[in-house]
Amino acid sequence: MARTISIGCQDFEKIRREGYFYIDKTPFISEWWEGGDSVTLITRPRRFGKTLNMDMMEHFFSIKYEDQGELFQGLSIWKSEKYRALQGTRPVISLTFANAKEGDYTSMVQRINQILTLDLRRRKSLTPWMNLECLIKSRR
Repeated sequence: MARTISIGCQDFEKIRREGYFYIDKTPFISEWWEGGDSVTLITRPRRFGKTLNMDMMEHFFSIKYEDQGELFQGLSIWKSEKYRALQGTRPVISLTFANAKEGDYTSMVQRINQILTLDLRRRKSLTPWMNLECLIKSRR
């Protein structure tokens, strides 16, 4: 039976749970993890899967998804016991600016600030970190 191709869907979980056609990009996880780079810059043309890959990485590493290993069953990364043990074990902050499409520099800066502010508000678990940051600033 042919699978449906979900054009424009950037939600890894939805693609996997609903059985949409998916080209396995999970080898990137092990390549990135073993690479040991301090910074990773992912550049690709528009519509090339950057946001979907970031969502896949978040679902793989984030403790928020620690009980969702089944999303990776049947994919390349799940063949390795080492990586199965790594799934869902890391705190992850994932930000995307895919929807920041403003017409001028000032509006873009405002939109990025809005995205960052909303993300910090959603992350109640970062409260101790944010309090520490405030404490550091107040001691200066």
